[in-house]
Amino acid sequence: MKNFKKYLAEFIGTFVLVLFACGVAGQTCSTKPTELGGYLITALAFGLVIVAMAYSIGNISGCHINPAVSIAMLASGKISVKDFCGYVVAQFLGGIAGAGVLQLIVQDTGKLGTNALYNGDALVSFVIEAILTCVFVLAILGVTSKQENSSVAGLVIGGALVLVHLLGISFTGTSVNPARSFGPALIAGNLSGIWVFLLAPLAGGVLAAVVWKFLSEKE
Repeated sequence: MKNFKKYLAEFIGTFVLVLFACGVAGQTCSTKPTELGGYLITALAFGLVIVAMAYSIGNISGCHINPAVSIAMLASGKISVKDFCGYVVAQFLGGIAGAGVLQLIVQDTGKLGTNALYNGDALVSFVIEAILTCVFVLAILGVTSKQENSSVAGLVIGGALVLVHLLGISFTGTSVNPARSFGPALIAGNLSGIWVFLLAPLAGGVLAAVVWKFLSEKE
């Protein structure tokens, strides 16, 4: 039952992330892509969802709601392979469900906050997403490494997600989260280039775990 609750928390968290944050992205960046205000509002939406979820389900599952975070925790030895698999399945299902409900609300597959390759270039997009994810996950590993940071961890993580979105939205729409990308892409019926948004964040998450391990190791 304890594991089920953790997986359910991850499902709920990812569902909320996609419904609210991708919903905001679809209503702002999709309609007014050149306006800075749309980028800022979208970045804040993603960050605020993380803050809200961190302080609501964080004590239950750790509030990964992102396979890239989960794989970094696995690589760091903080979760088991069993929990990693359970988390990822729950996250993808939550992302799909969130996108499905969003589609019922907006009735427009062009407003689901999907990601897109930068200038159609898969390699450049992969590098961008891997770097953005690495920075985001590195912040998570750092702030969660000390128990005394627990009271502010949600704010730091949410702020880090805002930061990477402010740069990444104009390039790829910012994924840094395979579940967040797959759900809207599946419901929109457009999986073109989706492999970039599945694999690049995972690579970035592993890279962050490696970098953090090196930096935090005592001489």
